[in-house]
Amino acid sequence: MERGPSVDSRGSRFTPLVVLELASDTREEAITWLLSRIRDQQQNGGAELLVEQLGPGVESQEKENPNIFVVGATWQRLLSGAEDVGLFKEFNDGSMRGFTCANRHNFKDFKGDGDSFLSMAECQYIIKHELDTLRAKDETHVPGHTEAKLYPGKSIIRRLQSKGILIQVFPLHEKEELKRLSFSWYKKVKLSFQPLDDIRHYYGEGQALYFGFLEYFTFALMPMALIGVPYYLFDWEDYDKYVLFAAFNLVWCTVILEVWKRCSASLAYHWGTLSRKKAFEEPRPGFHGVLGFNPVTGREEPLYPNTKRQLRVYLVSLPFVLLCLYLSLYVMMIYFVMEGWAMSVHDEDPTFWTGILLYVPSIIYAVVIEIMNLIYRYAAEFLTEWENHRLESSHQNHLVLKVLVFNFFNCFASLFYIAFVMQDMMLLRQSLATLLITSQILNHFMEAFLPYWLQRRRNKKMMRKVQKRITLEDKEFPLGVQVRLEADMSTYLGTFDDYLELFLLFGYVSLFSCVYPLAAVLVVLNNITEVYSDAFKMCRVFKRPFCDPAANIGVWQLAFEAMSVIAVVTNCSLIGMSPQVKAYFSESETQLILWTVAIEHGLLAFKFILSFLIPDVPKHIQISLSRLEFESLEALKKKKMLEASELSKTPL
Repeated sequence: MERGPSVDSRGSRFTPLVVLELASDTREEAITWLLSRIRDQQQNGGAELLVEQLGPGVESQEKENPNIFVVGATWQRLLSGAEDVGLFKEFNDGSMRGFTCANRHNFKDFKGDGDSFLSMAECQYIIKHELDTLRAKDETHVPGHTEAKLYPGKSIIRRLQSKGILIQVFPLHEKEELKRLSFSWYKKVKLSFQPLDDIRHYYGEGQALYFGFLEYFTFALMPMALIGVPYYLFDWEDYDKYVLFAAFNLVWCTVILEVWKRCSASLAYHWGTLSRKKAFEEPRPGFHGVLGFNPVTGREEPLYPNTKRQLRVYLVSLPFVLLCLYLSLYVMMIYFVMEGWAMSVHDEDPTFWTGILLYVPSIIYAVVIEIMNLIYRYAAEFLTEWENHRLESSHQNHLVLKVLVFNFFNCFASLFYIAFVMQDMMLLRQSLATLLITSQILNHFMEAFLPYWLQRRRNKKMMRKVQKRITLEDKEFPLGVQVRLEADMSTYLGTFDDYLELFLLFGYVSLFSCVYPLAAVLVVLNNITEVYSDAFKMCRVFKRPFCDPAANIGVWQLAFEAMSVIAVVTNCSLIGMSPQVKAYFSESETQLILWTVAIEHGLLAFKFILSFLIPDVPKHIQISLSRLEFESLEALKKKKMLEASELSKTPL
């Protein structure tokens, strides 16, 4: 489907990049005011963008939302916007530098007017930034909507979103580029690396870093998988011989995370986000409070007492999380009752069917775990929203903490209980295998197949309307069809769930794979299918997300490192419980415990020393960044000296 250029009301032709959908009952005066603010010059407080209302939909007789607008910009405006957002591009000398319009011809790929210098994802990010920074001047409310209060300096887009006037803002797909990316990414099965640069070019750095981490994690699992297969085949019935595998686990989970930091830094430097300054965070759209003045910006904005927020966190959210953990523990005990019943039935009459019955409690428990995780996720989102965090980063950190604590306890509590209370290694292996396989099947169904099926139903309904209109009218309006199809697609909610799934898989492998060596093999197979299913979702099921100029995987790096610390303690404890080690301390159990704790502390110390010795950023990148900093300081000195000499020449 080709996308033709749109024409702004002032006659300017532009490529539609971003879609704004307002509520169908939005007042005409509000629409006129918003469009004028978007089109107005920057010096007058506008965004200086090009915007046009989308034409009639696929069937004019049906009730459909007429308030859909496409937004674009001139290349001169996009280039100045690239400088405003601090975009880094490759310089002629191969280094990554902040783009400036004054130095534009010194950048490697800048040719002619620069109309192919920026990727479409970068252009869409710039437009989103300009829309987000569109601020109220002297308006007290949105025209025609007295409930949508405004004050000088308030973000207009955020207010429209919080009041439900603005339904959605999303970037458009570029069909030809998407076809090329799909073909090289998931349409042909091949043993090769993912096209990370192409993913970054189309979806942005945040998305590319996730797929880079998924690929790295899969390759990092290969040694464990290769060791695990013969270990599984030759020591299958001898569960006591897991000491060597547990020792390998200890080193593996530490080294791979430290090496990933270096890989992440290399990718971020190559993409120009490593040294990019973080933009000043604005209040979240959902943040509310009493109007006051921000001492940093000097602007009027809602203020909410931190004490009140802390009271909500510690007196409501924390007890709720503890209550959920108790319920999870209660469900776990019901699972053990079911497990005991299944074992007693099998012991009384050991047949093929009673052998299958042994796995039923674990399968039911795995399904219940996924359901509980899903319900808790909605509750955690509601509570975090109610806590009223001012910044999106703070909101996300609190949400991640709540979800991680519950998911960790819910998924691993039964395994810890079997390992260290019941000390039944055979049951531990069975439970781990069942939980791992069942959760993988459910995740693939919920994440890929179900959304795809729902999206196909919506698309078929829309395409029936399209075909009906084509029979009624000779000419087709391709842009209108594309925009309305994409507007109806599911919204991509970010990489939160994807990282959470990898976090839990990392836990299964690093904590207990020594008693079930095939765990790493199963996770490798899962990750390979995950690459293809996630790529398929991104290209076919979801709206295109705005690019996120990330320099690393953020708070998830800390989550994985915390899991690796727990893995050290768990594997040391499993080694201490093994019959081979117990044989050396047959006379004194206290001595065994002391030695186990001492070795565990020594390994933790080694882990932290190793993380200190391995630099997070490779040496050549550190040198490049230091050189850039030196050059910018020298340029600033020269500029100041020039200004001083010009002032001295000025006659008094």
